[in-house]
Amino acid sequence: MKKLINYFLQGLLYIAPLGITAYIIYSVFTFMDGLLQDFLIEFFDIKIQGLGVLTLIVFLIVVGLIGKTIIAKPLKQVFSKIIDGIPLLNFIYSAFNDLFSAFVGKEKKFSKPVLVKVNLNSDLEKLGFITEENLAFLDATDKVAVYFPHSYNFSGELFIVPKANIKSLDAKSSEVMKFIVSAGLMGWSKTDLQD
Repeated sequence: MKKLINYFLQGLLYIAPLGITAYIIYSVFTFMDGLLQDFLIEFFDIKIQGLGVLTLIVFLIVVGLIGKTIIAKPLKQVFSKIIDGIPLLNFIYSAFNDLFSAFVGKEKKFSKPVLVKVNLNSDLEKLGFITEENLAFLDATDKVAVYFPHSYNFSGELFIVPKANIKSLDAKSSEVMKFIVSAGLMGWSKTDLQD
């Protein structure tokens, strides 16, 4: 019974944000469409189909702009101050924040896809991304740090690898990441290779 409750809560955790977002968008669409249609009918005696969709798109763009420029920075600063005061939570939050920033932030870290020879005595190779080339602090100038994402998961492993075992790939990082995370099910084609 405890497992069922746990699965129920996990399902709710996955679905709730999507459901709430869909409900808010639908409510805003219905409200804006009704308001604009009533205004147009009352003053101009016309009804324009699809005006609600256009208004919703403009509304979401404006909310995104305001959120990113005016609201987000102060909220992020307040949130960071609160998190900084809680030692364990600070560590976890900063680790996840760095990980997600590496994927979608301005300073994308997974921009150098490579193929690494895992064992010199076999043809086994592994796809990964160079995350740090200067390892002087480890006294390993002939090595680089390579991150190997796991398939179907937001985790991976970091290895320090000899440069001689690395072959740079002439491919888009996003396509290599898709290939790895999908366990090779979504392969990249020749059109995906960088020019």
